[in-house]
Amino acid sequence: MRNRRSSTELEAFGLTVALPAGWDGEIFKRPVDFASTAAAGTEAPSLHAANFSLPAERGDFGSGAVDIMGRRGVLVCLNEYDAESARSVLFSAEGVPQSLHPDDFATDTLQRPQAGQAGAQRFFHVGDRGFCLYVVIGSHSLRAMLVPVANEVLAGIKIAG
Repeated sequence: MRNRRSSTELEAFGLTVALPAGWDGEIFKRPVDFASTAAAGTEAPSLHAANFSLPAERGDFGSGAVDIMGRRGVLVCLNEYDAESARSVLFSAEGVPQSLHPDDFATDTLQRPQAGQAGAQRFFHVGDRGFCLYVVIGSHSLRAMLVPVANEVLAGIKIAG
């Protein structure tokens, strides 16, 4: 489910996101590996949203997308984990984070380090669903400007528990 139009809402697999005008997004499922679930072989939903055109091929945490992101780019990745994870201490925070602070972003939290980029990661649960939110911005030095852009998308994410 992709969006390249003006402001719109995407909905699939119990995930909903309101995308600002000009954003690209997709909610999809891909097989889950052994590292992230006790029920290997199942499929878990992911949500990707960006203020630039997303490449067709990308990893769960945005590999492929971060490679083409410009300095003013923002990438929001939301990946679901199994129900057992949702009950773990790592996922104990409840509800989708509604906002991040510029100080939450660091260059050493990136899955795939890229010069100048910064990331922030949060784990949480909604009901019996566990999630990892991973946000990458194109420039650590522009974080005061870019993080509010990411927060606009976070405020538009809804998860059915």
